[in-house]
Amino acid sequence: PYLKQGISIVGLEPSCILSFRDEIPNLIKTEDTEYLQNNSYTFEELLNKKSKRIKFKSINKKVLLHGHCHQKAFDAVKPIENLLNKIEGLVVENIQTSCCGMAGSFGYGKDTYNISMKMANERLFPTIKNNSNDVIVIADGTSCRCQIKDGLNKEAFHLAKFLDKNIIY
Repeated sequence: PYLKQGISIVGLEPSCILSFRDEIPNLIKTEDTEYLQNNSYTFEELLNKKSKRIKFKSINKKVLLHGHCHQKAFDAVKPIENLLNKIEGLVVENIQTSCCGMAGSFGYGKDTYNISMKMANERLFPTIKNNSNDVIVIADGTSCRCQIKDGLNKEAFHLAKFLDKNIIY
């Protein structure tokens, strides 16, 4: 009923919110899922719509951005880049990776752990390792953040947590 009233759904986890646009409407074809498909947004997409009203603090830091697989598939990494590029003094590097290798619980499986580590060590881990310790890593996917934490003992942040410290309301 909220969607029919024009109230959108906004989510933080890319795989969850983007499944509202693809998997669910393809499996269940109803008017309700059409509303869901057309009125679901990632956190970043919503902020981009409102970004003219948001003021950012300047920050002299470097950010490495790792896009979640679903974000890449739906070209939904650009809204994150757009927001980060509005922060004065922030240097943003989008890590050109495929999947981080975790893919939900795939990276924890006895038979899939080594494959997961090979994927992470392809580009993601080396890029993070080749930067200074004070570089900030942003990864919206929960499993992506787990892979980075477990594999490198480096904390990665969701964009929402990063912006929480760098927005002037």
